[in-house]
Amino acid sequence: MTSFRAYTPAAYDFPLPEGHRFPMYKYAGVVERLRDRIDILDAPRLEWELAEAVHDAEYLRRWRLGEVSREEVRNFGLPWSPEVVERALRASGGTVVAMRDALRCGFGVNLAGGTHHAFADRAEGFSLLNDVAIAARLALAEGWARRVLILDLDVHQGNGTARLLANESRAFTLSVHGERNYPFRKEVSDLDLGLPDGVTDGEYLEVMDAKVLPAVAAFEPDLVLYLAGVDVLAGDRFGRFALTLDGATRRSRRVFEACRAWRVPIVTTMAGGYNRTPELTIAAHASTVEVGLQVYKAIQSLDNVKSV
Repeated sequence: MTSFRAYTPAAYDFPLPEGHRFPMYKYAGVVERLRDRIDILDAPRLEWELAEAVHDAEYLRRWRLGEVSREEVRNFGLPWSPEVVERALRASGGTVVAMRDALRCGFGVNLAGGTHHAFADRAEGFSLLNDVAIAARLALAEGWARRVLILDLDVHQGNGTARLLANESRAFTLSVHGERNYPFRKEVSDLDLGLPDGVTDGEYLEVMDAKVLPAVAAFEPDLVLYLAGVDVLAGDRFGRFALTLDGATRRSRRVFEACRAWRVPIVTTMAGGYNRTPELTIAAHASTVEVGLQVYKAIQSLDNVKSV
């Protein structure tokens, strides 16, 4: 067992109609697959005050009490319930404590999160609270980091994150996504790399080497929040790319090896993954953590990081 920890909200499920497209299965599946590889803890509940650093207080109040319209629920994509709100708090809380772990030992893991479609005052695309924006704001406000980079490699653009951090010069939003995929009205990230349908391993990894990693290095972050969406895989219900499991794993290895070489703490979140083969979704999410552990297993602490 390593000294690293992962956090999960898997114990906090919520009611869904039969046949709903949300992949609830994957959270417990990833926990089971990683149980013998890393310590796994229940994700703590995010404090509402932290959410208010990026979200409108009235928006949060209405969702907390269920005072939301049918249109708002439709845009969110999940039926309202006290349990779905609790789950969102746990998923975001997992990103915050994983960030604190990363700042202490280089590598933090949330087995959920990456809810990048949440805006200040509206929910979209299974995203009620924007966990990475919340974590970035907290790190900057507390002085735990001077420059935070959000590396969003989900197949869908991180539109909510881009909007929430648009005026924060100390944060850099980088999104690699399907140019013709949801959301169909894109926001403006600090760097948007929209790729065509059908992108293969070689084409995607070429973009990583030629554009993504140089952009990360140029910003010189002292914290990276990584959305390791596996909806880039061929066969995903909501993705249009054609990566293999090996390609997605090589993508994450590049990210982790670069951050380790630069001595930049990194937090990985699961983000999207909706493959027609559920076992592949689970394997891909688990592989992200497994390759991270391979890269960081010999690292116990980083020099000159703040105590948090």
